[in-house]
Amino acid sequence: MHPKLALFAGEAPPRRLPVVDHYCGIEKLMRKSLQLQAGRGPVFDVTLDCEDGAAVGAEAEHIQLVCELMASADNHHDRVGVRVHSIDHPAFEMELDTLARASRAAAYLMLPKVESAQQLHRGVAAVKAAWGARTPPPLQVLIETHGGLREVEAIAAQPEVESLSFGLMDFVSGHHGAIPRSAMTMEGQFSHPLVRRAKLMISAAALGHGKVPSHCVVTELKDKHRLQAAAGRAWREFGYLRMWSIHPDQIEPILEAFSPSAAEVDEAIEVLLAAQEAQWAPIRHRDHLHDRASYRYFWSLLDQAHATGQPLPEVALSRFFTPGNR
Repeated sequence: MHPKLALFAGEAPPRRLPVVDHYCGIEKLMRKSLQLQAGRGPVFDVTLDCEDGAAVGAEAEHIQLVCELMASADNHHDRVGVRVHSIDHPAFEMELDTLARASRAAAYLMLPKVESAQQLHRGVAAVKAAWGARTPPPLQVLIETHGGLREVEAIAAQPEVESLSFGLMDFVSGHHGAIPRSAMTMEGQFSHPLVRRAKLMISAAALGHGKVPSHCVVTELKDKHRLQAAAGRAWREFGYLRMWSIHPDQIEPILEAFSPSAAEVDEAIEVLLAAQEAQWAPIRHRDHLHDRASYRYFWSLLDQAHATGQPLPEVALSRFFTPGNR
């Protein structure tokens, strides 16, 4: 029996998204990102950005370009999402109507600057109205304001939402100098108490409602080792399972940081294979007792390794990741 059937009876298995969400809004960079994804595989998402990517007054032209890019041959894996304008922006409904008529659907829609659960409900209603009888893409929500953070539990509970992201820069700016600029840096964002609190509230709310928490952007572009260390902290200390990238050079370091170690993967495979042979009853492995609780942990770890593109032994692939076993 596959772990998804044996270990999550009566409940949905944990939601899994690619661990990197790569943002781009300029035409040249959007095309380059799609080509990179086509070659590298669906181990990262590409989000085509209408909020910061479109010139003021050119929103209609920009969303048309986005639809053309989604329909292009460079979109090999159907893992291309769109960040639209905020729910109360004049261009919001126009963008939804254009996307709903597109020849190829977005993998998801990112809604920025969500201030409250009530505002999100209006956004969800607008999305459903634009798509009519068809199923709209899942929604991802960007929490970057006081209001959004206050209502993060209610926002995470919305069934149409699949992921919550933290918007560091707007969150710090929204404190009007009460949080210093150093809290936007690679080190400061992990140490300032108000920023740490926001990150933990968002990740806890997302995980508590079965959604994927997505970590904010890190502006460091040159030092890949520092970026990888920051991404590792986001996962292992703050519980984030996904992270934004704003430059192609950031994609691989984030992928590496979110990849379990070889030793972790080996142990997970050993435990899961032994558990499967034991029909998921408790087992003893390396002088430790394991049962369904630890099996769920090891399955999530192995699933993440597979999602980040780590090479796995044939026995693990055939038992757990062939199309007939998923």
